[in-house]
Order: sequence, then C-alpha cells, then structure tokens
Amino acid sequence: MPLATSARRAGALLLAAAGLIPLSGTAQAATAATAATAATAATYTPIVFPDQDHGVVYDLINSATRSVDVTMYELRDTTAVNALIGRRRAGLTVRVILDGRHTSVNGAAYSALRAAGVGVTYSSSAFVYTHQKTVTVDGAKSLILTGNLDSTYYSSSRDFGVVDTDANDVAAIEQVFAADYAQTSITPSDGDNLVWSPTDSQARLLDLINGAQHTLDLEQLEFGDQALVDAVAAAAGRGVTVRVVGMNPSSYSSYFDQVVTAGGQVVTYSSTTGLYIHAKAIVADYGTPSAKVFAGSENFSDNSLNNNRELGLITTDSGVLTTVESTAARDFANGTPY
Repeated sequence: MPLATSARRAGALLLAAAGLIPLSGTAQAATAATAATAATAATYTPIVFPDQDHGVVYDLINSATRSVDVTMYELRDTTAVNALIGRRRAGLTVRVILDGRHTSVNGAAYSALRAAGVGVTYSSSAFVYTHQKTVTVDGAKSLILTGNLDSTYYSSSRDFGVVDTDANDVAAIEQVFAADYAQTSITPSDGDNLVWSPTDSQARLLDLINGAQHTLDLEQLEFGDQALVDAVAAAAGRGVTVRVVGMNPSSYSSYFDQVVTAGGQVVTYSSTTGLYIHAKAIVADYGTPSAKVFAGSENFSDNSLNNNRELGLITTDSGVLTTVESTAARDFANGTPY
C-alpha cells in the first residue's frame, strides 16, 4: 500500500475509533476492537503531519451532519474548500473566518466559498493576525492544528493536530468563533484545556515550562520571545534535560545560544533538508505522573502570544503525549546539532 494511502487509512481509523467519522459495515467489523477500546478512552485524537496526509481533515469535514466552523490563517487547499462547499450544498451551516492580512493567499478560497453560499468573512482588525487553525464539526468536536490548510506545504511541513471532543473545550471554541465571526469582542474561556492568544497564552506556556522538573522537549518554528526563551534556559540551568528542535538558526541564533549556554541542546532544520519544522509543541516531564503536552498555533513570538488570535491546548492525555514526544524525539535525533 502506498505510504500516503496507508497514512490516510491510519488517520481515518483513529478518527473512526474515536467515533468521529462513519465507517462502512466491513470496516466497522474490522475495527470493532479498536473502537470498543477508544470509546471509553479517547477525548483527544492526535495527528502527525506529514506522516499522515490531510485526508484525515477532509474526512472530518465530510462527517459533519449539522455544521462546520473553520478559523484558518491560510486556506489554500482545493480539496478542503470543495469539502466545505459540499457540506453547504448538503444543507449544513458552514462558516469560515480567514485571516484578512493574507488575501493574496486566501482570496481564491474566499471567492469560491462565497460564491457557493458559504458564510465566509475576513478576520477582525482587532488582531494583528488571526493565526488560529481550527475546524469544528457539529458543535461537538474541534480539530486544533499547528499548521494551515495550505497544500503548498503539506509534503514537507512537520505539524500536529488534535481532535478534541471535550465538551467544555468545544463550547469555548464555538463561543469565540461566534464572536470573531461577528467581529465583536470576547474574553475567551479556556474550557478545560485551551490556551488562547492574546488572552493568556504567554502565562500558560510559562507555567508549563517553569513547572518542568525532569525533561522539556520543544518543536518551534519561531523561537524569539524573550520571556519564554528565558524560561527554557532557566529550566536547563536547574538541571532539566532540554531539547529544542527549530528552524532558521540565523534568525534565532542568540536565543539558541542562550539555551545551549545554559546546558540545553538545540538541533535545527533548513528548508532544503526535506522537513520544515512548522510545529508549535512542548512536552514537559514525559513518562512521569506530571507529564503535560502543548500543541497549537502559538509561536514563541510577541505577536503570536500577545497580539494575534491564536489557539492551542495543554493536556495530560497519554495518546497525545506519546505521539508528540515520539515525533519530537525522532526529529531531534535527525536534526543538525546547533
């Protein structure tokens, strides 16, 4: 079986096992044991790109029976756009917020969605960027992504996704979506596990980093927020094993230097090495009772934390922890030591 097909099938089975998309009768029988186990266990379903392809996202959109709400920094994926249009033509309520500063990227999707009767709007100027990347289906499950729905970058970008069915999380995401869609102000609720910008992301991520006692693994596209970098360096200085996977050492060399000087380890990738570290993820104290994982749209930058609309989550879920940690460890092993 080709890798892309195998990856899509694996992703679909994960979602199906968690009750997020329907399966045929044959497939239901073949995955009955998995579904029975997952039904009592999984509030969160992790996804890893490009190991899995974006068929898992399309399947989620196509599973909707009532509504689809999307907030996306960049939407340049014909298959995703057509899936949203298909749901609208099936009579569902479909609403989309696209970042208004990226009309050159989002313009084609905006026009196609609007022509098909989808409720689509550009984001509020209250934020520097609307950098959030979320798909919510039927008001019951939200896919929180670290990457955009932009097929230009699918083959090379390391990104994560988490399908969240926690009722308080999804309700909070929908409340913020309604306000942002109407371009009215709101103070977001964190639900049970959410991390919002510009509300509380810097404080929440600082708490996560400062609470690490044993290990701290990070994958970050941008590594330039001084408060967070100071916290990472301080963790290394107090004896925490710190590993950072990043990009563009010429842009962030002084911050990488700070972490290395404090005793941490840094590896980097370049855009020509076949893997682009676009993820924004942190794993603290993996393998201990206090282990936590963050994944979301927030970069280590002042804009991302304090001026943009962003969304991530922090969870203790073992499946998300293991998936993000194993991927980060593999990427660290394959990176170029700084």
